[in-house]
Amino acid sequence: MNTSVRGTAILALLLAALPAFAHDIVTPQKPIAVQMYTLRNAGSLDQQLKIVHEAGVGAVETVGTQGVSAAELKQLLDRYSIKAISSHVQLAELRRDLDGVVAFNRSIGNTTLVVPYLDEKDRPTDAAGWTALGRELGGIATQARAKGMQLAYHNHDFELVDFDGKTGLELLFAAAGPDLQTELDLAWVARAGHDPVVMLGKFRGHVFAVHAKDNAPKGQAEDEGGFAAVGQGVLDWNAILPAAAAAGVQWYIVEHDQPRDPAKAIKTGADYLRGHLPASAPREPAKE
Repeated sequence: MNTSVRGTAILALLLAALPAFAHDIVTPQKPIAVQMYTLRNAGSLDQQLKIVHEAGVGAVETVGTQGVSAAELKQLLDRYSIKAISSHVQLAELRRDLDGVVAFNRSIGNTTLVVPYLDEKDRPTDAAGWTALGRELGGIATQARAKGMQLAYHNHDFELVDFDGKTGLELLFAAAGPDLQTELDLAWVARAGHDPVVMLGKFRGHVFAVHAKDNAPKGQAEDEGGFAAVGQGVLDWNAILPAAAAAGVQWYIVEHDQPRDPAKAIKTGADYLRGHLPASAPREPAKE
């Protein structure tokens, strides 16, 4: 008799909890990822991915190979139920061994490559140079697309110098053609004197992701490069996030260049985005 009563009570509790469980299952995870560069000084790769997992984030943007084999990286990602949604790959590497880069990233389940930075020798100094670089990147993007990969370009501030009314970044993309996507770093956009909302509008429909980080008030956080966690600085996220959604941003990638406390910066940024992203933000990159 006691066993029967106990069983009935347990069943009743489970049935009562089903709506909550069902809600957890069907509620899509918001499109938030972490740029692994933020965690470069936070212990081993295993420890870094554990921090991402503990922040409740299920996606990362890797830095190249992260110093390990594809098999090891995939194993660690799987251990923490994390998906690689993009990878920063230097332009020199794309020029030298695009097939190898594609093979590595296919092995870990990633389909987006991002040019993260230009060495000074590769930075154009005039409009013609930005146009030429755009043509080259457009060509690489077309090759990558034929191999099942998407190519994007990540900005700092030097791409946002003006040339007769057009920034270097705009000239680059005008020459690149439709296959190249952009990954807008909004803190650097603001540091270059541009409005992130306006810049998002200029690249509407071509923004694979944004790097979501903030700028601290002038004179503050100097030991952190003047950066701040998302929502903790001077950028107007109440205007930026709706503009990003309207621009078709697919991923919001939490980053901090010089965090004192990497785990805290990631958790703070991810929590802010979870609480403020528009409900209509797409979860997955558009399929070709």
